[in-house]
Amino acid sequence: MNWIKAVRLRTLPLSLSGIITGSFIAKWRLDSEGNFWNWEIFALAILVTLLYQILSNLANDYGDGIKGTDKNRANEAETRAVASGKISAKQMRNAVILLAVLSLVATVVLLYFAFYPNFIKEFWIFISLGIACILAAIGYTIGKKPYGYLGLGDAMVFIFFGLVSVCGSYFLFTKSLDWDVLLPASAIGLMSVSVLNLNNMRDIESDRESGKKTLALRLGFRNAMIYEVVLLQLPLLLILIFLGLNDFFRNGNYYPFMVMILLFPMMSLRRKILKTKEPKALDPFLKQVGIMTLTMAILLAFGLNYFQ
Repeated sequence: MNWIKAVRLRTLPLSLSGIITGSFIAKWRLDSEGNFWNWEIFALAILVTLLYQILSNLANDYGDGIKGTDKNRANEAETRAVASGKISAKQMRNAVILLAVLSLVATVVLLYFAFYPNFIKEFWIFISLGIACILAAIGYTIGKKPYGYLGLGDAMVFIFFGLVSVCGSYFLFTKSLDWDVLLPASAIGLMSVSVLNLNNMRDIESDRESGKKTLALRLGFRNAMIYEVVLLQLPLLLILIFLGLNDFFRNGNYYPFMVMILLFPMMSLRRKILKTKEPKALDPFLKQVGIMTLTMAILLAFGLNYFQ
């Protein structure tokens, strides 16, 4: 049970969103061209991204635990495994090493299926990208200068949860990258950053005491709240532009626009977040934004592929 809590299951839906988005945009493109789309690659990509997310969660638990950061977080002291003593630092370190190895092995298997033997150059490029993902998952809180303590977490989450996840999964299938995919990739990236920002706003006081200089701490609670609203405003607009660029306004197929039904719950969610004055009260919104992001990915996938 302690290990299940350490994995932090509520973060997993967010990690799936980028893979679903990139993979099913690729499916839509390939189907329209009469080309093959591989379910095996999709399943392996899901496995890899889940391993990356679990690795990140365990590494964060270990890094914050040994640095003493979690001791100041009253709302998480009972759930963060290393800080609470439910799992020793040595056990957690070994788990991080094991997950890193498993992640690398799963990445190699995925890339073998996707690229071998006709795309050897791309295979090695993506191997390097996979290693970068693993190092990024570990480096958020572990090391002499973890980037999460320097206020760089937002940029890294945008890059890896958004651009790399969506564009990378799209490339696995199409072996090419169309620039318009950057729009939904950025949408997923911004939603992911909004979750991190909420997390950092919630922990702003404890992070100040621990010297963890997140972007939310650097901005201050009020400005971080404005930043949060902007992060939640842009994703649907970016997806709308993506659909417009692909002529869905003119070709009579309006099913992909079903993703826009999220406009109303998103507006409601933003209002609730704006009304929150106490940082600790932001905690329930982390799960809500994560589910909203996954819902956005699923609705876009279904709209593009299954209602034509």
